[in-house]
Amino acid sequence: MLRTPVAAHTARVRALLSAVSQRTVEQVALTRALDRVLAHPVRTPIALPPFRNSQMDGFAVRVTDLARTPRSLPLRGEIPAAPGTPAPLDPGHAVRVMTGAPIPDDADAVVPVEHATVHDATVTFTRKPDAGEFVREAGSDLAAGDPLLPSGLRLAPRHLAALAAAGLDSIPVRSQVRVAVISTGSELATPGEPLAPGQIYDANGPALAAAVRSAGAFLADEHRVVDDTAAFARALDASYAAGAEIVLTSGGISAGSYEVVREFLEPLGAHIDTLAMQPGGPQATALYKDVPVVCFPGNPVSAQLSFMLFIEPILRETAGLPARRPEPRTLAEPLTSVTGKRQFRRGVALPEGRVAPLGGASSHLVAAMAASDVLIDVPIDAVTLDIGTRVETWNL
Repeated sequence: MLRTPVAAHTARVRALLSAVSQRTVEQVALTRALDRVLAHPVRTPIALPPFRNSQMDGFAVRVTDLARTPRSLPLRGEIPAAPGTPAPLDPGHAVRVMTGAPIPDDADAVVPVEHATVHDATVTFTRKPDAGEFVREAGSDLAAGDPLLPSGLRLAPRHLAALAAAGLDSIPVRSQVRVAVISTGSELATPGEPLAPGQIYDANGPALAAAVRSAGAFLADEHRVVDDTAAFARALDASYAAGAEIVLTSGGISAGSYEVVREFLEPLGAHIDTLAMQPGGPQATALYKDVPVVCFPGNPVSAQLSFMLFIEPILRETAGLPARRPEPRTLAEPLTSVTGKRQFRRGVALPEGRVAPLGGASSHLVAAMAASDVLIDVPIDAVTLDIGTRVETWNL
């Protein structure tokens, strides 16, 4: 059997999805910005911090008043961390301040509470503070107008904190590709439900949905259908109605009976193929109502590998996320492959740049996939790889 090279199918999928790579910019609320990708650089509109404030619970003082210690000063009230402008600090006095509270312009240091003793309306200090000690000056983090976050950054909670601190309630982000996932097979059951004889739990739906989100795209719709072309057509129509720009399917594209995806899409012009790779040989691409449909095999490892090879690079690139890069490692154990197929074997990264294969080559070994942290890329012409052989690996 003549098998299509992986590179040729990669090019076919990329051509099919070329239209989705052109993204618009949308403004989203900060509360919805987690994991989104900044479309433009952001500058802070205000100084950070915006005013002089105390770094500690303590007492704001003039350093010159404590040239000699111990010394007692009259205590003139307290300043909480609350809105307001503090009154000037008279020479020879101290004022109690809380962490984050604004401090008087005349004060140039804060003495922590543990270094002072209060008795009635007097506070006694045992050491001289340095000028500026425990005082956060306005703009000491960033001045107004300074760069805050760069374009292309995937927003984590720490980035949202910086944006919120700058007073921004919405930001420009790249629009996400809307992807639908359809897993097929009458044998599939929903995780958590009792299994009937002959059933297995659907691993592809949850895995592909998570992979879509992880690659920076939006999961627009998700379905699980039995081996019935009418049911599959309804799922496609629902995905189209949900605004999906790409539909991913798993299962139903081999050469046997009950291949619902193939039966429905092939008459519509789908390209059905068998690739020179293992796992993940059967693949297909199609258009349904001008929406690209990319079809994976039903075995869970095959489906996850297919997404990683053919879809993830496009989604990450479109989202502005860095590409997954191969890393050379040295085999710690011998490995045998199949001639004429590019194998992707599960493996475990070891110290000193080594890697050990984990489990076999079969596409149903989900436990081995879960336990692995790399994929070993075995060249198509390799049959036996000895210990010490240099191989390309992909971090999972």
